[in-house]
Parts: sequence; C-alpha cells; structure tokens
Amino acid sequence: MMIVMQEQASESQIEKVVEHLGEQGFDVHRSTGALRTVLGAVGGNRTFDFRLVEVMDGVSEVHRITEPYKLASRTFKSERTVIQIDDLRIGGDEVVVMAGPCSAETEEQVEATASAVRRAGAKVLRGGAFKPRSSPYSFQGLGEQGLQMLRGAADRHDMKLVSEVMDVSQIELVGKYSDILQVGARNMQNYTLLRELGRTAKPVLLKRGISATIEEWLLSAEYVLAGGNGDVMLCERGIRTFESYTRNTLDISAIPVIHKLSHLPIVADPSHGTGRRDKVAPMARASVAAGADALIIEVHNDPERAKSDGAQSLFPEQFDRLMTELRIIAPAIGRSICLEPVGGKAWGR
Repeated sequence: MMIVMQEQASESQIEKVVEHLGEQGFDVHRSTGALRTVLGAVGGNRTFDFRLVEVMDGVSEVHRITEPYKLASRTFKSERTVIQIDDLRIGGDEVVVMAGPCSAETEEQVEATASAVRRAGAKVLRGGAFKPRSSPYSFQGLGEQGLQMLRGAADRHDMKLVSEVMDVSQIELVGKYSDILQVGARNMQNYTLLRELGRTAKPVLLKRGISATIEEWLLSAEYVLAGGNGDVMLCERGIRTFESYTRNTLDISAIPVIHKLSHLPIVADPSHGTGRRDKVAPMARASVAAGADALIIEVHNDPERAKSDGAQSLFPEQFDRLMTELRIIAPAIGRSICLEPVGGKAWGR
C-alpha cells in the first residue's frame, strides 16, 4: 500500500508510521517529494486493516497498490524518476545516447569508436567485457582487460560507461569500472543477480527478456527496487516473434506503455531490436518520437571485422548522421539531444 503523508508532517510522525508498518511485517520504502513524503509498504499481513494507518498523526491518505509490481508503479511514484550520475541525467528533458562497440576487442578499436561516438554527441560509452553468446565457441569477451580498455576510453572522452554483468560474482569487478550495470535479456529473470544488484549503489539498466511480457519485465525491476536501489532504467531491446526477417521485433509500443505504468526511465536498443544495420536508424528515430528517455546503439569503427554483432553495428559516419536526424526529431516532442559543444562542434536545436 501507499501512505501519503501530510505536507506539514514532522519527521517524528513519519518515523512512527514507518515503525508501525515495520512491526506489522511490511518493508517500507520512502520517497520524498517537493511537498510530501510517500511511504510504500510492501509485504506484511494481508489481513492488515489499513484504516489503522489512516488515523495516525501526519497521514493524509492511504491507497492500496493493485499492481503486482509495487515500487515500479506510477501509483507509488507519480513523477518520473530521473537517474543522476554526476552531471548526467537519464529520464529528464534530454534524450541520452549511449553508443559503442558490442564488445571491447583491442585498444585501437575501443579508442577509435569512443572518439567517434563522443564527437557525434553520445554521452555514455557502451561496451561488453563479458559476452553471453549462444555458441560456446564464439568470442566471449576480454574480461577485466576489456573493462580497463573501456574505462580508459570513457575517461579520455569524458563519458560514462555501461557494461554488462552476467553473474553475481562479477558485480564487484564490473562495478569497479562501470557507471551503469547492464543486465542482459538472458538474465532478466535471474532473481539472485537482481537481488544482489538491489544492494548496490550503481544504476542498473535492465533489458527485457526475449519473450517477456511488460508485467514480467516490471516485476524483474521490482527485485532491484525492493533491494533498495531506486536507480533502475528499463531497456526495450526487441522480443521474439514469428517474424524472421529481423533478429527480433522492436516493441516500440512498449515505450509509451511503460511511461503510463511506471515512473522508471526507458531506453530503446534498436541494434538488438532489429539485428540489421540498415534498420537501426529508422527504429532509433521512431523510438525517440515514441518517448524513449535514452538510446543504446552499437557502433564499431570497422564493423565488417567485428568479433561480435558486426551486422547490427553502425559505421561512425552513419551514427553521426543519425545524431543529426535525432536533433531534428527530439525538439518536436519537447526533448533535446546533446546541445553543448563536443569536440569543437556546437549543436543547435
């Protein structure tokens, strides 16, 4: 249930409500807005009479949250969550672009790609060091060496870094180098991993499973939120349908649906969503028009020789052109994309 405190509720009144709920077996999550404090109470005794809370000092109103995902719902938090990483804001007015190679392969490849995407306006470098591949014989990533390459390039170009964590044992290592911890589609329902990520202080990018419903996806986010980590962003990366022309079917309709159901930011991944280089730009443009808070796009300085996902990776010049197109689309829906000077080049609305 959700307890909305009065505007003038004192800290002692709030603490008494939290203490009372705790005694009844509830896990209480506090959200402090500009005017009011909202308490989300999860679990507890199903026969609990919520009217006992309604009459407590400082309480304005009590609502039952009917959705199975409690903390991720708009009922719990009506305003959108904005994830802040230093001066980077994900979920605000600016559409943040994350770009880079599928995986770190060499120092030269990582540096060339990072330089190109930053020059075009990307603010987050994406890249994998541990790669979950369908075949055990495919390139599996460089591990810590790859993370060191990615971190070095991100620092040189004043970018944040997002990289995938595949297992609980990798959280500390990947978190040492990355600003955002990515959970891949295969791990969306790895509840042990999600619980542990809930105990971290790093933002989590949670990709949708290839056959997951939106409700299942939000319930996975709930595991991280319930652990105490409120910095979760959802990533629509395409789902498996009967269509075989594209690698997956990018569910663009999920973007406005998520905005209606949840306060969490949503990221679109047109690279995995289509698996085809020539379809990435159209789907990226459509995602921004549909309201995506961020994009994550694969770019490689020489995609024809990439060790993984070369067919869906953009050439740097294609990415540069796409960013120019997105700067035309974003203002039409009240958003912006990287307007400050980058590499000596100033962008306009």
